[in-house]
Amino acid sequence: TGLDPNQIVDIRNLIRDAGQEKTVMLSTHIMQEVEAICGRVIIIDKGVIVADEEKRDIYSKISRATQTILVEFDRDTDEALLRAITGAGTVRKAKDRIWIIEAPGEADIRPAIFSFAVSNNLTVLSLQKQESNLEEVFRELTKA
Repeated sequence: TGLDPNQIVDIRNLIRDAGQEKTVMLSTHIMQEVEAICGRVIIIDKGVIVADEEKRDIYSKISRATQTILVEFDRDTDEALLRAITGAGTVRKAKDRIWIIEAPGEADIRPAIFSFAVSNNLTVLSLQKQESNLEEVFRELTKA
């Protein structure tokens, strides 16, 4: 705390560089720092190791019941049409031409969204699949 953004980056780099030659143990509840610095993550719950993985692999420890897609079209479209996209569950407008589409399960609905756009003469300006973050993994693995 009390560090400016440049100092934070310097400290992260210092820790990361030290980790190239030695084991560095970082104990924190600030998951954003773990994501920014660490290559390997150990999560301990009530004294028991519940995860010990490379950072890139730890996200598979939880299964997302839904996937969330944030999509922006070049013009507005009808919500009812979006609900008809194969695999789409909940559809809600975030703002202007930006929509949040939630789909149950792990099937990727992005191709269906692109097909919808083509069929309705829409241009996709942005499409993002919301990924799990380390905070979600921590909460899932340590909940009572």
